Amino acid sequence: MSNEQSTEVKTPVYLDYQATTPMDPRVLEEMLPYFTEKFGNAASRNHQYGWVAEQAVETARERVAKAIGASPKEIVFTSGATESDNIALKGAVEMYRSRGKHLITVETEHKAVLDVCKYLERSGQAEVTYLKPHRNGLVDLEQLEAAIREDTIMVAIMAANNEIGVVQPLAEIGKLCHSKGVLFFTDAAQAVGKIPLDVEAMQIDVMAISGHKMYGPKGIGALYVRRRKPRVRLAPVLHGGGHERGMRSGTLPVPMIVGLGKAAELGVQEMEQEAKRLTEIRERFWKGLNEKLDHIQLNGHPTQRLPGNLNVSFEYVEGEGLMMAMKDLAVSSGSACTSASLEPSYVLKSLGLGDDLAHTSIRFGFGRFTTDAEVDYALAKVIEAVSKLRDMSPLYEMVKEGIDLSTIEWTVH
Repeated sequence: MSNEQSTEVKTPVYLDYQATTPMDPRVLEEMLPYFTEKFGNAASRNHQYGWVAEQAVETARERVAKAIGASPKEIVFTSGATESDNIALKGAVEMYRSRGKHLITVETEHKAVLDVCKYLERSGQAEVTYLKPHRNGLVDLEQLEAAIREDTIMVAIMAANNEIGVVQPLAEIGKLCHSKGVLFFTDAAQAVGKIPLDVEAMQIDVMAISGHKMYGPKGIGALYVRRRKPRVRLAPVLHGGGHERGMRSGTLPVPMIVGLGKAAELGVQEMEQEAKRLTEIRERFWKGLNEKLDHIQLNGHPTQRLPGNLNVSFEYVEGEGLMMAMKDLAVSSGSACTSASLEPSYVLKSLGLGDDLAHTSIRFGFGRFTTDAEVDYALAKVIEAVSKLRDMSPLYEMVKEGIDLSTIEWTVH
Protein backbone atom coordinates (compact mmCIF):
# COMPACT_ATOMS: atom_id res chain seq x y z
CA MET A 1 0.00 0.00 0.00
CA SER A 2 1.45 3.36 -0.92
CA ASN A 3 1.99 5.60 2.07
CA GLU A 4 1.40 9.31 1.91
CA GLN A 5 4.65 10.54 3.43
CA SER A 6 3.97 13.85 5.12
CA THR A 7 6.23 15.95 7.28
CA GLU A 8 3.38 16.41 9.78
CA VAL A 9 3.86 14.08 12.74
CA LYS A 10 0.90 13.33 14.99
CA THR A 11 1.93 12.37 18.50
CA PRO A 12 2.19 10.01 20.19
CA VAL A 13 3.86 8.21 17.28
CA TYR A 14 2.66 4.60 17.21
CA LEU A 15 5.62 2.20 17.13
CA ASP A 16 4.10 -0.83 18.84
CA TYR A 17 2.92 -2.88 15.86
CA GLN A 18 3.74 -6.20 17.56
CA ALA A 19 1.23 -5.35 20.34
CA THR A 20 -1.56 -4.64 17.87
CA THR A 21 -2.08 -3.06 14.47
CA PRO A 22 -4.59 -0.41 13.42
CA MET A 23 -7.26 -1.88 11.22
CA ASP A 24 -6.70 -1.30 7.52
CA PRO A 25 -9.57 0.89 6.19
CA ARG A 26 -10.04 -1.61 3.35
CA VAL A 27 -10.73 -4.32 5.95
CA LEU A 28 -13.30 -2.19 7.75
CA GLU A 29 -15.02 -1.31 4.47
CA GLU A 30 -15.53 -4.99 3.67
CA MET A 31 -16.82 -5.74 7.18
CA LEU A 32 -19.42 -2.97 7.55
CA PRO A 33 -22.35 -4.48 5.56
CA TYR A 34 -22.24 -7.62 7.73
CA PHE A 35 -23.14 -5.62 10.84
CA THR A 36 -26.36 -4.23 9.35
CA GLU A 37 -28.09 -5.38 6.16
CA LYS A 38 -26.19 -8.72 5.84
CA PHE A 39 -26.72 -9.69 9.48
CA GLY A 40 -27.68 -13.37 9.03
CA ASN A 41 -26.43 -16.30 11.10
CA ALA A 42 -24.05 -18.43 9.03
CA ALA A 43 -25.66 -21.55 10.58
CA SER A 44 -29.17 -20.59 9.33
CA ARG A 45 -29.48 -22.95 6.37
CA ASN A 46 -33.14 -22.24 5.55
CA HIS A 47 -33.10 -18.75 4.05
CA GLN A 48 -31.09 -16.23 2.12
CA TYR A 49 -29.85 -14.26 5.15
CA GLY A 50 -28.08 -17.37 6.37
CA TRP A 51 -26.78 -18.29 2.93
CA VAL A 52 -25.24 -14.83 2.40
CA ALA A 53 -23.50 -15.02 5.78
CA GLU A 54 -22.29 -18.57 5.14
CA GLN A 55 -20.89 -17.58 1.75
CA ALA A 56 -19.00 -14.67 3.33
CA VAL A 57 -17.52 -17.02 5.94
CA GLU A 58 -16.42 -19.53 3.29
CA THR A 59 -14.80 -16.79 1.18
CA ALA A 60 -12.85 -15.67 4.26
CA ARG A 61 -11.89 -19.29 5.00
CA GLU A 62 -10.45 -19.59 1.49
CA ARG A 63 -8.45 -16.36 1.91
CA VAL A 64 -6.98 -17.39 5.26
CA ALA A 65 -6.13 -20.85 3.89
CA LYS A 66 -4.44 -19.36 0.84
CA ALA A 67 -2.25 -17.14 3.04
CA ILE A 68 -0.62 -20.23 4.59
CA GLY A 69 -0.85 -22.76 1.74
CA ALA A 70 -3.63 -24.79 3.36
CA SER A 71 -7.03 -26.13 2.29
CA PRO A 72 -10.10 -24.11 3.39
CA LYS A 73 -11.36 -27.26 5.13
CA GLU A 74 -8.36 -27.05 7.47
CA ILE A 75 -9.26 -23.60 8.86
CA VAL A 76 -11.20 -23.37 12.15
CA PHE A 77 -12.30 -19.88 13.26
CA THR A 78 -11.61 -18.92 16.89
CA SER A 79 -11.64 -15.77 19.01
CA GLY A 80 -7.91 -15.23 18.50
CA ALA A 81 -4.47 -16.77 18.90
CA THR A 82 -4.85 -17.30 22.66
CA GLU A 83 -7.87 -19.53 22.15
CA SER A 84 -6.16 -21.24 19.21
CA ASP A 85 -3.13 -21.99 21.42
CA ASN A 86 -5.43 -23.46 24.07
CA ILE A 87 -7.26 -25.70 21.60
CA ALA A 88 -3.99 -26.83 20.00
CA LEU A 89 -2.29 -27.87 23.24
CA LYS A 90 -5.20 -29.01 25.41
CA GLY A 91 -6.90 -30.62 22.43
CA ALA A 92 -3.79 -32.59 21.45
CA VAL A 93 -3.04 -33.71 25.01
CA GLU A 94 -6.59 -35.02 25.40
CA MET A 95 -6.83 -36.62 21.97
CA TYR A 96 -3.42 -38.33 21.96
CA ARG A 97 -3.40 -39.38 25.63
CA SER A 98 -2.94 -43.04 24.72
CA ARG A 99 0.21 -42.21 22.73
CA GLY A 100 1.95 -40.10 25.39
CA LYS A 101 1.81 -36.93 27.45
CA HIS A 102 5.10 -35.18 26.64
CA LEU A 103 5.20 -31.71 25.07
CA ILE A 104 8.23 -29.66 24.01
CA THR A 105 8.29 -25.87 23.82
CA VAL A 106 10.73 -22.97 24.21
CA GLU A 107 11.34 -20.62 27.16
CA THR A 108 10.70 -17.60 24.92
CA GLU A 109 7.22 -18.67 23.75
CA HIS A 110 4.22 -16.38 24.17
CA LYS A 111 2.47 -16.59 27.56
CA ALA A 112 -0.58 -18.04 25.80
CA VAL A 113 1.50 -21.16 25.14
CA LEU A 114 3.62 -21.17 28.31
CA ASP A 115 0.64 -20.67 30.63
CA VAL A 116 -1.27 -23.52 28.98
CA CYS A 117 1.79 -25.77 29.35
CA LYS A 118 2.07 -24.84 33.03
CA TYR A 119 -1.63 -25.60 33.51
CA LEU A 120 -1.29 -29.01 31.82
CA GLU A 121 1.70 -29.80 34.04
CA ARG A 122 -0.06 -28.71 37.24
CA SER A 123 -3.14 -30.76 36.45
CA GLY A 124 -1.00 -33.83 35.70
CA GLN A 125 -2.11 -34.03 32.06
CA ALA A 126 1.28 -33.41 30.50
CA GLU A 127 5.02 -33.33 31.04
CA VAL A 128 6.73 -30.38 29.35
CA THR A 129 10.33 -29.78 28.30
CA TYR A 130 11.25 -26.08 27.98
CA LEU A 131 14.17 -25.52 25.60
CA LYS A 132 16.56 -22.63 26.08
CA PRO A 133 17.25 -20.80 22.81
CA HIS A 134 20.61 -19.59 21.53
CA ARG A 135 21.58 -16.09 22.61
CA ASN A 136 20.25 -14.83 19.25
CA GLY A 137 16.83 -16.30 20.03
CA LEU A 138 16.95 -19.21 17.58
CA VAL A 139 16.09 -22.72 18.66
CA ASP A 140 18.93 -25.27 18.81
CA LEU A 141 17.77 -28.06 16.47
CA GLU A 142 20.16 -30.63 18.00
CA GLN A 143 18.82 -29.81 21.43
CA LEU A 144 15.26 -30.16 20.09
CA GLU A 145 16.04 -33.56 18.55
CA ALA A 146 17.62 -34.76 21.80
CA ALA A 147 14.52 -33.67 23.74
CA ILE A 148 12.09 -35.76 21.63
CA ARG A 149 11.05 -38.91 23.49
CA GLU A 150 8.98 -42.00 22.71
CA ASP A 151 6.00 -40.38 24.42
CA THR A 152 6.36 -36.91 22.82
CA ILE A 153 3.12 -35.94 21.10
CA MET A 154 3.68 -32.30 20.11
CA VAL A 155 6.38 -29.65 19.67
CA ALA A 156 5.16 -26.05 20.13
CA ILE A 157 7.50 -23.40 18.73
CA MET A 158 6.29 -19.96 17.64
CA ALA A 159 6.96 -18.77 14.09
CA ALA A 160 8.09 -15.25 15.05
CA ASN A 161 8.67 -13.94 18.54
CA ASN A 162 6.46 -11.06 19.71
CA GLU A 163 9.25 -9.33 21.68
CA ILE A 164 12.45 -9.87 19.72
CA GLY A 165 10.94 -10.61 16.30
CA VAL A 166 13.12 -13.70 15.74
CA VAL A 167 11.82 -15.98 12.97
CA GLN A 168 12.46 -19.66 13.69
CA PRO A 169 13.62 -22.21 11.06
CA LEU A 170 10.12 -23.63 10.64
CA ALA A 171 10.85 -25.98 7.72
CA GLU A 172 13.75 -27.61 9.58
CA ILE A 173 11.67 -27.99 12.75
CA GLY A 174 8.76 -29.45 10.76
CA LYS A 175 11.00 -31.92 8.97
CA LEU A 176 12.54 -33.07 12.26
CA CYS A 177 9.15 -33.47 13.94
CA HIS A 178 7.70 -35.47 11.05
CA SER A 179 10.75 -37.73 10.89
CA LYS A 180 10.03 -38.60 14.54
CA GLY A 181 6.25 -38.92 14.15
CA VAL A 182 5.60 -35.90 16.37
CA LEU A 183 3.07 -33.12 15.70
CA PHE A 184 4.45 -29.64 15.03
CA PHE A 185 2.37 -26.71 16.29
CA THR A 186 3.37 -23.08 15.69
CA ASP A 187 1.84 -19.90 17.07
CA ALA A 188 2.09 -17.72 13.96
CA ALA A 189 0.19 -14.70 15.28
CA GLN A 190 3.11 -12.37 14.48
CA ALA A 191 4.02 -14.03 11.19
CA VAL A 192 0.90 -14.52 9.05
CA GLY A 193 0.69 -11.83 6.37
CA LYS A 194 4.21 -10.60 7.18
CA ILE A 195 6.53 -13.41 6.08
CA PRO A 196 6.01 -16.28 3.62
CA LEU A 197 4.39 -19.31 5.26
CA ASP A 198 3.53 -22.66 3.71
CA VAL A 199 2.17 -25.39 5.97
CA GLU A 200 3.00 -28.09 3.39
CA ALA A 201 6.57 -27.04 2.65
CA MET A 202 7.23 -26.37 6.37
CA GLN A 203 5.42 -29.56 7.49
CA ILE A 204 3.37 -27.64 10.07
CA ASP A 205 0.46 -29.63 11.55
CA VAL A 206 -1.31 -27.00 13.65
CA MET A 207 -1.03 -23.19 13.45
CA ALA A 208 -2.51 -20.33 15.50
CA ILE A 209 -3.54 -17.17 13.63
CA SER A 210 -4.62 -13.74 14.94
CA GLY A 211 -6.59 -10.98 13.20
CA HIS A 212 -5.41 -7.91 15.09
CA LYS A 213 -1.72 -8.56 14.45
CA MET A 214 -2.23 -8.17 10.69
CA TYR A 215 -4.46 -5.09 10.34
CA GLY A 216 -7.68 -7.00 10.97
CA PRO A 217 -10.18 -6.76 13.83
CA LYS A 218 -9.54 -7.79 17.43
CA GLY A 219 -11.36 -10.78 18.88
CA ILE A 220 -10.99 -13.03 15.83
CA GLY A 221 -8.41 -15.62 14.87
CA ALA A 222 -8.10 -19.07 13.40
CA LEU A 223 -6.53 -22.45 13.90
CA TYR A 224 -5.11 -24.43 11.01
CA VAL A 225 -5.50 -28.18 11.64
CA ARG A 226 -3.89 -30.58 9.15
CA ARG A 227 -6.34 -33.03 7.52
CA ARG A 228 -3.98 -35.48 5.89
CA LYS A 229 -0.47 -36.91 6.23
CA PRO A 230 -1.08 -36.99 9.15
CA ARG A 231 -4.73 -36.28 9.91
CA VAL A 232 -4.65 -34.24 13.11
CA ARG A 233 -7.52 -34.57 15.58
CA LEU A 234 -8.01 -32.15 18.47
CA ALA A 235 -10.53 -32.42 21.31
CA PRO A 236 -12.65 -29.25 21.61
CA VAL A 237 -12.24 -26.83 24.49
CA LEU A 238 -15.74 -25.33 23.97
CA HIS A 239 -18.80 -27.54 23.48
CA GLY A 240 -22.22 -26.74 22.06
CA GLY A 241 -23.57 -26.96 18.53
CA GLY A 242 -20.60 -28.63 16.86
CA HIS A 243 -19.67 -25.61 14.72
CA GLU A 244 -16.28 -25.51 12.97
CA ARG A 245 -15.78 -29.26 12.43
CA GLY A 246 -16.76 -29.87 16.05
CA MET A 247 -13.58 -28.21 17.26
CA ARG A 248 -14.98 -24.81 18.20
CA SER A 249 -18.67 -24.36 18.90
CA GLY A 250 -20.34 -20.96 18.98
CA THR A 251 -22.19 -18.64 16.62
CA LEU A 252 -19.71 -17.36 14.05
CA PRO A 253 -18.95 -13.61 14.24
CA VAL A 254 -19.44 -13.06 10.51
CA PRO A 255 -18.20 -9.41 10.32
CA MET A 256 -14.99 -10.31 12.17
CA ILE A 257 -14.39 -13.38 10.01
CA VAL A 258 -14.88 -11.26 6.88
CA GLY A 259 -12.30 -8.83 8.27
CA LEU A 260 -9.82 -11.60 9.06
CA GLY A 261 -10.15 -12.94 5.52
CA LYS A 262 -9.63 -9.53 3.91
CA ALA A 263 -6.63 -8.81 6.19
CA ALA A 264 -5.04 -12.14 5.23
CA GLU A 265 -5.60 -11.44 1.52
CA LEU A 266 -4.04 -7.96 1.75
CA GLY A 267 -1.12 -9.31 3.78
CA VAL A 268 -0.24 -11.81 1.06
CA GLN A 269 -0.75 -9.34 -1.80
CA GLU A 270 1.45 -6.65 -0.28
CA MET A 271 3.90 -8.78 1.69
CA GLU A 272 6.89 -8.44 -0.58
CA GLN A 273 6.86 -4.66 -0.96
CA GLU A 274 5.84 -4.12 2.66
CA ALA A 275 8.63 -6.38 3.97
CA LYS A 276 11.16 -4.53 1.82
CA ARG A 277 9.99 -1.12 3.06
CA LEU A 278 9.86 -2.14 6.72
CA THR A 279 13.29 -3.79 6.58
CA GLU A 280 14.69 -0.54 5.16
CA ILE A 281 13.00 1.46 7.95
CA ARG A 282 14.30 -0.93 10.61
CA GLU A 283 17.85 -0.82 9.29
CA ARG A 284 17.77 2.97 8.93
CA PHE A 285 16.56 3.32 12.52
CA TRP A 286 19.23 0.94 13.85
CA LYS A 287 21.94 2.73 11.85
CA GLY A 288 20.72 6.09 13.14
CA LEU A 289 20.90 4.91 16.75
CA ASN A 290 24.43 3.56 16.26
CA GLU A 291 25.67 6.78 14.70
CA LYS A 292 24.73 8.82 17.79
CA LEU A 293 24.79 6.36 20.70
CA ASP A 294 27.36 3.92 22.07
CA HIS A 295 26.73 0.98 24.43
CA ILE A 296 23.54 -0.20 22.75
CA GLN A 297 22.69 -3.78 21.92
CA LEU A 298 20.36 -5.43 19.40
CA ASN A 299 18.37 -8.28 20.95
CA GLY A 300 17.58 -11.27 18.74
CA HIS A 301 19.01 -12.41 15.41
CA PRO A 302 20.18 -9.48 13.25
CA THR A 303 18.55 -10.72 10.02
CA GLN A 304 16.27 -13.69 10.83
CA ARG A 305 13.61 -11.43 12.29
CA LEU A 306 10.33 -9.77 11.40
CA PRO A 307 10.87 -6.87 8.98
CA GLY A 308 9.23 -4.36 11.35
CA ASN A 309 10.75 -5.41 14.68
CA LEU A 310 13.72 -3.89 16.51
CA ASN A 311 14.47 -4.69 20.16
CA VAL A 312 17.29 -2.62 21.64
CA SER A 313 18.94 -2.44 25.07
CA PHE A 314 20.40 0.91 26.11
CA GLU A 315 23.13 0.45 28.73
CA TYR A 316 23.54 2.92 31.60
CA VAL A 317 19.96 4.13 31.32
CA GLU A 318 17.15 3.32 33.74
CA GLY A 319 14.34 1.64 31.79
CA GLU A 320 11.34 3.35 33.32
CA GLY A 321 13.10 6.72 33.14
CA LEU A 322 13.65 6.12 29.44
CA MET A 323 9.96 5.32 28.87
CA MET A 324 8.98 8.50 30.76
CA ALA A 325 11.40 10.56 28.67
CA MET A 326 9.82 9.25 25.45
CA LYS A 327 6.16 10.00 26.19
CA ASP A 328 5.61 11.07 22.58
CA LEU A 329 6.41 7.55 21.38
CA ALA A 330 4.11 4.57 21.81
CA VAL A 331 6.66 1.80 22.28
CA SER A 332 6.93 -1.27 24.48
CA SER A 333 9.36 -1.58 27.37
CA GLY A 334 11.47 -4.63 28.20
CA SER A 335 9.95 -4.68 31.64
CA ALA A 336 6.33 -5.32 32.48
CA CYS A 337 4.76 -3.55 35.44
CA THR A 338 3.34 -5.91 38.02
CA SER A 339 1.69 -4.70 41.17
CA ALA A 340 4.63 -5.32 43.47
CA SER A 341 7.72 -5.13 41.31
CA LEU A 342 9.17 -4.38 37.91
CA GLU A 343 9.90 -7.70 36.29
CA PRO A 344 12.38 -7.72 33.42
CA SER A 345 11.25 -9.53 30.27
CA TYR A 346 11.45 -13.33 30.59
CA VAL A 347 12.26 -13.52 26.87
CA LEU A 348 15.35 -11.31 27.22
CA LYS A 349 16.43 -13.10 30.40
CA SER A 350 16.23 -16.42 28.54
CA LEU A 351 18.66 -14.99 25.96
CA GLY A 352 21.12 -14.38 28.79
CA LEU A 353 20.57 -10.68 29.41
CA GLY A 354 21.05 -9.57 33.00
CA ASP A 355 18.28 -7.71 34.83
CA ASP A 356 19.94 -4.33 34.26
CA LEU A 357 20.14 -4.72 30.50
CA ALA A 358 16.70 -6.37 30.22
CA HIS A 359 15.22 -3.40 32.10
CA THR A 360 16.62 -0.93 29.56
CA SER A 361 15.20 -2.69 26.52
CA ILE A 362 12.73 -1.06 24.18
CA ARG A 363 10.77 -2.82 21.43
CA PHE A 364 10.23 -0.66 18.37
CA GLY A 365 7.49 -2.04 16.11
CA PHE A 366 7.14 -0.51 12.65
CA GLY A 367 4.18 -1.25 10.39
CA ARG A 368 2.07 -0.55 7.33
CA PHE A 369 1.18 3.01 8.31
CA THR A 370 4.55 4.11 9.71
CA THR A 371 5.83 7.11 7.77
CA ASP A 372 9.41 8.25 7.15
CA ALA A 373 8.65 11.45 9.06
CA GLU A 374 7.56 9.39 12.09
CA VAL A 375 10.75 7.34 11.93
CA ASP A 376 12.92 10.48 11.84
CA TYR A 377 10.95 12.00 14.71
CA ALA A 378 11.23 8.85 16.82
CA LEU A 379 14.95 8.51 16.15
CA ALA A 380 15.59 12.08 17.30
CA LYS A 381 13.45 11.56 20.42
CA VAL A 382 15.23 8.33 21.44
CA ILE A 383 18.71 9.79 20.94
CA GLU A 384 17.75 12.90 22.90
CA ALA A 385 16.23 10.88 25.78
CA VAL A 386 19.12 8.44 26.11
CA SER A 387 21.74 11.19 25.89
CA LYS A 388 19.96 13.26 28.55
CA LEU A 389 19.65 10.35 30.97
CA ARG A 390 23.25 9.32 30.47
CA ASP A 391 24.40 12.87 31.21
CA MET A 392 22.93 12.31 34.67
CA SER A 393 24.43 8.84 35.11
CA PRO A 394 27.61 8.52 37.19
CA LEU A 395 28.07 4.98 35.86
CA TYR A 396 28.15 6.17 32.25
CA GLU A 397 30.60 8.89 33.26
CA MET A 398 32.91 6.26 34.78
CA VAL A 399 32.69 4.04 31.69
CA LYS A 400 33.58 6.98 29.45
CA GLU A 401 36.65 7.55 31.62
CA GLY A 402 37.70 3.97 30.93
CA ILE A 403 36.86 2.51 34.34
CA ASP A 404 35.89 -1.17 34.27
CA LEU A 405 32.75 -1.30 36.42
CA SER A 406 33.14 -5.02 37.07
CA THR A 407 36.32 -4.34 39.07
CA ILE A 408 34.64 -1.94 41.49
CA GLU A 409 33.64 -3.17 44.93
CA TRP A 410 30.40 -1.40 45.79
CA THR A 411 29.73 -0.79 49.48
CA VAL A 412 26.22 -0.64 50.84
CA HIS A 413 25.63 1.78 53.73
